[in-house]
Amino acid sequence: MVAGLIHKAIYKQFKVSLDPELFHSFKKVCAESRVSMASVISQFMAGYIETQPKAKGKAVSACNYSTRRRRRAVIGKIIKELEQIKENEEDYSGRIPENLKSSSVYDKAEEFISCLDTAIEALESIESI
Repeated sequence: MVAGLIHKAIYKQFKVSLDPELFHSFKKVCAESRVSMASVISQFMAGYIETQPKAKGKAVSACNYSTRRRRRAVIGKIIKELEQIKENEEDYSGRIPENLKSSSVYDKAEEFISCLDTAIEALESIESI
């Protein structure tokens, strides 16, 4: 019960009428991306405010790091993004022709993948604390 009171004191709710197909598509994409619909809407609102000349600088950050749970969630999202970047880089390095496997281009791709591995491992250790 106390958590509900705190939630009401910090956040505001509003109702929006949407086309059902749009709503279900949005809900599905958010679920697949493992992000809350509210966070996407909040980020959109903050971004929209920043685009308005009279409101610049008045937007509240869409990223709220006030609790450990939220900070861990953000770290989890960063890890997922880094893993996606690493996967793309591995795909790139896998497409490098054999005659270039000993070149600086390949070496840089491999070094980049190694750095991403290190970053992911460091963030995972932070996330588990």
